[in-house]
Amino acid sequence: MYKVIVADNFNYMDESESYTAGSYATLEEAIVKCKEIVDSYLDSSYQSGMTSDQLYDSYKSFGEDPYIEAESVFSAWSYAKQRCDEICS
Repeated sequence: MYKVIVADNFNYMDESESYTAGSYATLEEAIVKCKEIVDSYLDSSYQSGMTSDQLYDSYKSFGEDPYIEAESVFSAWSYAKQRCDEICS
């Protein structure tokens, strides 16, 4: 099983602000869940005319940072940067 843990960028390194977003049978399912969490923040925070850097800075300050326990194959920050570029282009 692949467990998705969600940290809070606003409360960086405060484990009491983290929660489990589920356990998934495959790595691919866990990555999909992580992307959904990042996309949810980006979609709700984007405002018309925003630059990619503005949206990404908002994510780094206030978004949720999902990761897969014991895996290092998914980086929420890297994914968020890519999505910010796509959303704001």
